[in-house]
Amino acid sequence: MASFNLMSRSTSMRWRLPLVCLLWEVAMIVLFGVFVRFNPEADAAGWMEEKYKKNITSDAENDFYFRYPSFQDVHVMIFVGFGFLMTFLQRYGFGAVGFNFLLAAFGIQWAILMQGWFHTFENGKILIGVESLIGADFCVGSVCIAFGALLGKVSPVQVLIMTLFQVTLFSVNEYILLDLLHVKDAGGSMTIHTFGAYFGLTVTAILYRPNLDSTKDKQSSSYYSDLFSMIGTLFLWMYWPSFNSAISNHGDAQHRAAINTYCSLAACVLTTVAFSSVLEKKGKLNMVHIQNATLAGGVAVGTAAEMMLTPYGSLIVGFICGIVSTVGFVFFTPFLESKLRIQDTCGIHNLHAMPGLIGGIVGAVTAAAATEGVYGTEGLILAFDFTGAYATRTPSVQGGFQAAGIAVSLGMALAGGAIVGGILKLPFFGDPPDENCFDDDVYWEVVEEGENQSSLYSMQNSNGKSVTNF
Repeated sequence: MASFNLMSRSTSMRWRLPLVCLLWEVAMIVLFGVFVRFNPEADAAGWMEEKYKKNITSDAENDFYFRYPSFQDVHVMIFVGFGFLMTFLQRYGFGAVGFNFLLAAFGIQWAILMQGWFHTFENGKILIGVESLIGADFCVGSVCIAFGALLGKVSPVQVLIMTLFQVTLFSVNEYILLDLLHVKDAGGSMTIHTFGAYFGLTVTAILYRPNLDSTKDKQSSSYYSDLFSMIGTLFLWMYWPSFNSAISNHGDAQHRAAINTYCSLAACVLTTVAFSSVLEKKGKLNMVHIQNATLAGGVAVGTAAEMMLTPYGSLIVGFICGIVSTVGFVFFTPFLESKLRIQDTCGIHNLHAMPGLIGGIVGAVTAAAATEGVYGTEGLILAFDFTGAYATRTPSVQGGFQAAGIAVSLGMALAGGAIVGGILKLPFFGDPPDENCFDDDVYWEVVEEGENQSSLYSMQNSNGKSVTNF
């Protein structure tokens, strides 16, 4: 029966997946052709006009030279960091890296369009530059987070459908928070992590599979799969300061965001190791905690990253999040599955959801406590952009709006996740049967180790010498 299910799923994917990929890419080409143009700093004639208007004497003042290093770091986080972080499943490495690659490649195109319509739409055109690329990566980061809850249980078509809807909802939520509520969320604790995590958790709750006990062996890791996953952890950990500071204003805000993130991440590692040892039998460390909870400090410092959180304040945030995230993996994850029917494959509730909420709260408190004595009169105005329509806003009022941003992100995630989960539950998207979940064989050509060794042996015999001598 399992063999028949595998064949039927492969046959259905043979036309569904190519059809979706090709149709959607053609749609992207048409939409980009109609709407997308270079912004003045990326356009040949436009940049010359900008230089003349602003009396710019050097091309080094183009925003590209300030933003591109951060863009590179964020890009690596999305495609390498998130992709390899999810390779801990011993039989789902191809799906983890490959489907993350697929959703991100499609998602950045759709995100450029969606965010462009909200933020850079002028005279019927979307104007894009290097900051647009960073924004698209941020948007896709939210989808990668949600994918972590569904890892191993959905088809590539379902992944693409989810990406389409989540990017759309992310862009709407981001517009409400950043443009209408005027909140500060440099590293996306609310817009990226809280929204992405609770969206994914809601979708996986709707797609609940009660009969996954037969796949417990596939849900475990191996020595080498955990090692590959740790590669993703280290890339994410090293580049997170760039992630949280990538779109901050040049100068002190960007500098401060990198320092705050750096400190929070460092503190988070120590408390994660401490509590992993305390909570595990015989005081040994659990690799799941080290792969995930060590990153929670970067998530939680995101909203307040460019604020005057102070280095010791950042250490406190990281200290708390290492504890909360590790405790979550030990106690909350089993509770979510057994009591709330939420099967969270990667533990995104512990790495992104709870730290994201903590980050939103830290941001609200830090904003409400801001004073001219700390920021300076001009610094306070610049830090929170108290200009134009927001010139009369005070720090305490800003703190209230920051808190409202948390509620909006939660509401959008839960409502959107319920709707999208219902759509993905429709029977014609080729989702794997229970017994084939967490297994690359369903959607990938996989050569088993025994087959590989047999193939090498045949090559040796047929050529009369060892293949290692070629």
